[in-house]
Amino acid sequence: MAAKIRLRDRECPLSTALGYVGEWWTLLILHDCFDGYTRFDQFQASLKISSSMLTSRLKTLVANGLLEKKPYQSNPVRHEYHLTELGRSLRPVIVALAAWGNSRLDPADRSMILVDSETGVEAEPVLVDAKTGRRVDGEEFVFAAGPAASAAFRDRYADVGVAPVES
Repeated sequence: MAAKIRLRDRECPLSTALGYVGEWWTLLILHDCFDGYTRFDQFQASLKISSSMLTSRLKTLVANGLLEKKPYQSNPVRHEYHLTELGRSLRPVIVALAAWGNSRLDPADRSMILVDSETGVEAEPVLVDAKTGRRVDGEEFVFAAGPAASAAFRDRYADVGVAPVES
């Protein structure tokens, strides 16, 4: 993973996240996992991806701790791929990306929508602050230097005040 991150960007959490999911096949494979797919042939049929590319991406997902590989057949050996806790934690990101993509389409042109499983009503996901319930996608929320920030990041965000962390 580290080889994909430019040295000057290593500190940025976006660079770290992209090191895990920056390749577009990765997000599509994870999306299939959230839809219940676990087997190589399921991913291949769904994504129309080459065997070598799929093998490579699955190995990377396992190596990065997003999927775990479990044998389901011994002769020949075949494996299933299951989301780890780290992998499952990416669901909100995939939901948000899909919603963002749909927001650019006419409703009649959407091939997949997010719905409440009990009511079937379409959902409109938003990102909110867990403490206040306020949406964080407006200009009133900004990035600031964190406790481990380098001098460059502290300089970049010097004009942003940060309240002390409550214990």
